[in-house]
Amino acid sequence: MVAKTTLGKSGRAVGRIGLGTMGMSFGYDPHGRDDARSIAVIRSAIELGANLIDTADVYGPFNNEELVGQAIRGHRDAVVLSTKGGLLVKDYNFETNGKPDYLRQAVDASLKRLGVDHIDLYFLHRVDPDVPLEESWGALAEIVEGGKLGALGLSAVALDEIKRAEAVHPVAAVQSELSLFDRTVLADVLPYTVENGIAFLPFSPLGRGILTGTFGGQTDVPKDDWRLTLPQFSENGLAAYRESVETVRKIAREHGATPGQVALAWLLSKGEYVIPIPGTKTPRYLEENTAATELRLTANDIANLDALELPTRDRVG
Repeated sequence: MVAKTTLGKSGRAVGRIGLGTMGMSFGYDPHGRDDARSIAVIRSAIELGANLIDTADVYGPFNNEELVGQAIRGHRDAVVLSTKGGLLVKDYNFETNGKPDYLRQAVDASLKRLGVDHIDLYFLHRVDPDVPLEESWGALAEIVEGGKLGALGLSAVALDEIKRAEAVHPVAAVQSELSLFDRTVLADVLPYTVENGIAFLPFSPLGRGILTGTFGGQTDVPKDDWRLTLPQFSENGLAAYRESVETVRKIAREHGATPGQVALAWLLSKGEYVIPIPGTKTPRYLEENTAATELRLTANDIANLDALELPTRDRVG
């Protein structure tokens, strides 16, 4: 079973590892979609105690929430359900919409697709630069008061945006990219969440799969996979990470673990309320990811991982 924590200092009990579901129906390996297998993986995650299940309306778009809703039917009380709104997509081109009326409609649409009467944790997927954050956040706070939402979170935000939102309504969680390959939030966002007991959910905690060590070159990436459009998945990009991945492999061998487990354990060392949400649609990788809570890295391991020098890159999550 997965070790436990809480969703921040006053939040619900959750596993130290959650489950991201985006890749089950959006972006990754489009020819490998298998809804029956994905539903089985979600239900296995719940049984293992990885009960924070994360989705978003934009994944699919829309059909990922339907998939999650089908998977949690009959298991709702065991799940901490997380979804997001405020981001639109067409052909992997993203646009924001943080208008209050739109967010109210988005929440109701998510509830219907998920087949639930409330959502435990709802994220503003991106701050809309054309709408004051206070207006978007205030609208979501009103929905919390109405009982449709339990707690609110922010995704991919700067520290000042967290503070602006807090002046309107509590921020229960922050979700941003964090991995050995993208440590931008370590400068100020993560320390602030740790200091203030806010849950932090790293998305893409395995570097979109690079940290698992399975991608030696582009031919290892599934055909038509969205990741092939990213610079780090070019032949030169994958080559640039090879030496760093080998460092992770070395530490993994010393512990009888996998590179992915080392990457997740490094994240877990960053705070009690740091809850990585690696995505997978494969039972074997689910078991591997959740077992990372049992891995204890040494102080020297963590220092070596902290010291990795890696190329910077853009991100969309």
